[in-house]
Amino acid sequence: MGVIKSFKSNFASLFKKLFNKKNARIGIYGPPNAGKTTLANRILRDWTGDAMGSVSHIAHETRRARRREGVTIKTNGHSITLDIIDTPGLATKIDFQDFMREGMEEGEAKRRAKEATEGVIEAVKWLENLDGVILVMDATEDPFTQVNVTVIGNMEARSLPLLIAANKVDLEDSSPTTIRDAFPQHPMVAISALEGKNIDTLYEEIAKRFG
Repeated sequence: MGVIKSFKSNFASLFKKLFNKKNARIGIYGPPNAGKTTLANRILRDWTGDAMGSVSHIAHETRRARRREGVTIKTNGHSITLDIIDTPGLATKIDFQDFMREGMEEGEAKRRAKEATEGVIEAVKWLENLDGVILVMDATEDPFTQVNVTVIGNMEARSLPLLIAANKVDLEDSSPTTIRDAFPQHPMVAISALEGKNIDTLYEEIAKRFG
């Protein structure tokens, strides 16, 4: 009787693993204009032929989290299926006057700042429902910012697997080694999401870290 019970238990466990496995839910995080949506678009175009959303030189173009389910990445004989969440840019301060300096009228600038603030709150809440995070940093900027340090600390406190994408290495003043030296405790891949440079290496790390 015990043998039969054990067999049923093992079979149920195997069945669950094979047929009830959920996709890994991965969030793409980072400060405004680091290239999060550009990376999300690159991943989707490479593996689905689709795109996540529009990009802009003005900060906080993405003000609501956008989710795409069932994106399967195949690399080096391995495959991983992801639910990708492109999150709004994280910032410690959002000032409507910054949008006015980009040519917006005051009313529009205030609405944009309000939506961006709500987007930051939403992005932080998403951390409770993720299996891992791709943190996009601008390799032309100083990585020791309050946003980067706070985000990494938050993710470490939640024990979320973290992969850093040092983006914009196509630009002459990029310095991905500065990011690596700043956060040596986490794996990092230097990429250009815009041009696709080293993107295959990133896919290999995604399969390794989140598979």
